[in-house]
Amino acid sequence: MPSFDIVSEVDKQEVRNAVEQVNREVGTRFDFKGSDARVEQADYVLTVFADDAFKLEQVREILRLRMVKRSIDIRSLEMGQEETISGGKVKQTVTVKVGVPTELGKKIIKLIKDSKLKVQGSLQGETVRVSGAKRDMLQDAIALIRRSDLDVPLQFNNFRD
Repeated sequence: MPSFDIVSEVDKQEVRNAVEQVNREVGTRFDFKGSDARVEQADYVLTVFADDAFKLEQVREILRLRMVKRSIDIRSLEMGQEETISGGKVKQTVTVKVGVPTELGKKIIKLIKDSKLKVQGSLQGETVRVSGAKRDMLQDAIALIRRSDLDVPLQFNNFRD
């Protein structure tokens, strides 16, 4: 039975490369001269440090630009709360969302069922597996999901005939 998986993945190496580019650019820019602006990475959690809220916003903007240039969808970035740390400096955590959350998976399955396509969707951990009798129906399901307005970048892989 033909099937495919719906996943939301981000390449960790590309995130690391983007963080290194941000730190390199912040280190060479004149407006950050003498400041403690940087981005640190721990797995899929990034921490942005800056001297004040204005510089924090500038570092976040540089981070967004570098992520886009590295082909990482910025919809996968979840901004946390700005926190004030010692010395009047600020920091913010940015989480890179990976995997399809359960509620989004249920929404995708409901969307597929409501479309009356002859395919079935099932939630398997952080992926949604869609299977059907014909390959054309699966391609119609992919087109339907791409047209839908979901706020998470989705990829379609593991297409089996």
